[in-house]
Amino acid sequence: MELDWTYFFSLFSMGMFWRACVTVIELGSLSWIIGMVLGFVVASAELSTMAGLRALAKVYVWFFRSVPLLVLLVFVFNMPQIFPASGPVLSIPFVSGLVSLVLTETAYMAEIHRGGLLSVSRGQREAGHALGLGFLGVQTRIVVPQALRIALPTLVNEYVTVIKLTSLVSVISLQELLMTGQRLYSQNFLVMETLLAVAVYYVLIVSLFGSAFHWVERKLDLQRRQPPTLDDATCAQWLQALGPVPAANVSVHVPGQPLTLEMRGIHKSYGTHKVLGGVDLCVAAGDVLSVIGPSGSGKTSLIRTINALEKIDAGEIILFGESYIQAGDKPDSARVRKGIRRIGMVFQSFNLFPHLTVLGNILMAPHYHGSTDTQMDRAVALRLLDKVGLLAHAEKYPHQLSGGQQQRVAIARALALQPDIMLFDEPTSALDPELVGDVLKVIQSLAKEGMTMLIVTHEMDFALQISDRIVFMEGGRLQLDISPDQLRNQTEPDETLLRVRKFMGLDNTAITPQ
Repeated sequence: MELDWTYFFSLFSMGMFWRACVTVIELGSLSWIIGMVLGFVVASAELSTMAGLRALAKVYVWFFRSVPLLVLLVFVFNMPQIFPASGPVLSIPFVSGLVSLVLTETAYMAEIHRGGLLSVSRGQREAGHALGLGFLGVQTRIVVPQALRIALPTLVNEYVTVIKLTSLVSVISLQELLMTGQRLYSQNFLVMETLLAVAVYYVLIVSLFGSAFHWVERKLDLQRRQPPTLDDATCAQWLQALGPVPAANVSVHVPGQPLTLEMRGIHKSYGTHKVLGGVDLCVAAGDVLSVIGPSGSGKTSLIRTINALEKIDAGEIILFGESYIQAGDKPDSARVRKGIRRIGMVFQSFNLFPHLTVLGNILMAPHYHGSTDTQMDRAVALRLLDKVGLLAHAEKYPHQLSGGQQQRVAIARALALQPDIMLFDEPTSALDPELVGDVLKVIQSLAKEGMTMLIVTHEMDFALQISDRIVFMEGGRLQLDISPDQLRNQTEPDETLLRVRKFMGLDNTAITPQ
């Protein structure tokens, strides 16, 4: 039996089909949007530290992914038989269909979002925390934009799925495409022609919106963005307009004034493994301390407690004479966050925000903390980029930069809030040897300006050259706190001193223990 092509083509001029298309688009789009928003809430609950909330979210996802949509549609539509008060709303097929689709799609969207959220590295959250951003600030400005970009292709695919699932709503007599087609072929028995036309309508809807979403994907694809390096003339014009490069926020310790930083009896354990066993350390304004020691000695853990990236089990950290962190403090408390804003942090793995330009990375914290002078903020950011030798790369994205360039941007980002102390957690260990020098030069320039700094490093020659004091850690304890000159020249036979000199590769012939 041949298809009636005349009848088939006539179906595309029927108003009832186009009205049904509008119904499908409205129902599918609303279900997708609402499900996407609620799915993100459920995904966040699944990743919550609260066990009860996490369990509820997991049960929701398990249940609504298990129940067939067709069963759910019939149940929701007949809900007024159990709860008569819901009759005025749920007796409307469109509303019942929307509720059923949202309940189902929220569960699927939650898993899509959870995958996106898990793909954002912990270092991104830590970088936001180190800039003084609260939980919501980290989520809305750092995590969510990255997670959505990661999840977008899957979310688009889910939109296509939702559009096709709307055909099931015909079971509760919603006048959508399939129901419209069913009513026609029940009258004229031209089943194949009618269903073929219905299929074409679905293809048209999916193709139209799919193309729009793919256009959005391409626009949001950071790898496609390749801003050029600014030429020398443009950089010179900017510098002329900006004026001199600002000095770091430095100070000189005055006898009798509170120390910049004091750590008293700091203890830290991971389960039964103790990484810090009662560390006491004092840092005066303008001091440059290099923290050295073998791997696993507690160096990184020590520096991370200073800006609350790691909680302390016992002890106290004092900042400018005021209690800053005590055991049991929440890292998001107002007192701790106020202190964090005075401390800049540069990470081993850079932790730049990939969805922002170099300039955007530097402006993130000032804008978040309420600065209203955007022109001045931009000027300061550009000056900082010039200071680290990267003004020509202001409009680029992190993926366009080398490791050494990214680390210098990270230094500029930390300086944007004009911190009183800078922390460096092995800033050169992730770099190729030829890139180390540029980063060390920037740190050295900060030391000459008088910036207070704590540097965890394996660069022994650099530590000897730049430091006022060298702190040697081993076994979670501070074993030695000494100046470079004393380390080189002290002739007293001391086993700890010998150990440190050997660790640093210094000649021990001048010291012979008795």
